[in-house]
Amino acid sequence: MPGRRRQKRTDRSKLDATPPWETRAREEIAATTGPFDERDAPDDDVERVDLGALRVPVVEGCDVRLDLDENQQVMSATLATAEGTMQLGVFAAPRNEGIWDDVRAEIAESMAGPRRTNATERDGPFGVELHGTLPADGGGTVPVRFLGVDGPRWFLRALLAGPVATDAGKAALLEDALRQVVVVRGGEPLPVREPVPLRLPEGIELPETS
Repeated sequence: MPGRRRQKRTDRSKLDATPPWETRAREEIAATTGPFDERDAPDDDVERVDLGALRVPVVEGCDVRLDLDENQQVMSATLATAEGTMQLGVFAAPRNEGIWDDVRAEIAESMAGPRRTNATERDGPFGVELHGTLPADGGGTVPVRFLGVDGPRWFLRALLAGPVATDAGKAALLEDALRQVVVVRGGEPLPVREPVPLRLPEGIELPETS
């Protein structure tokens, strides 16, 4: 079964959930080939970095970097190889419908501009993808590839940048890493598309800033 969980779209509230969770029946989660919800995560020996809402696999040949906002809050995780990067972010989503179709359309619209190429949709191993270019640091542009996975009350976005965005062979390592990601959504109601909070791994502290 493909990793992307697609569900029928309906007119719903803009909140992903209504508490209290204790009174709701536990939903069964269909098995997938990854990325995984915590309730269908495999019992394997893969080492993963625990970021709270995301458990990111430790893969030989990849460095895991944390992306922080101005308040030193972890916003996303980036896996970096010699051939490019893959940034991962997880967001709240409705219980019974996916948001990747809408998010993809908005990303495509935002990418239109004189320094960028028009975004194009393509079928990929995780469903429909978005390909294009974005401005690069220092000038010029960099090829990018957006992947989206709709899960139970979460949406996982992956942004590949660099040669990994255009070369399937170079992207294989990062695609395999994406399949091994585990999402731990938690029970807190959040507005749809709100980033699900991440945290530093245990034992890691940021240096104090003056």
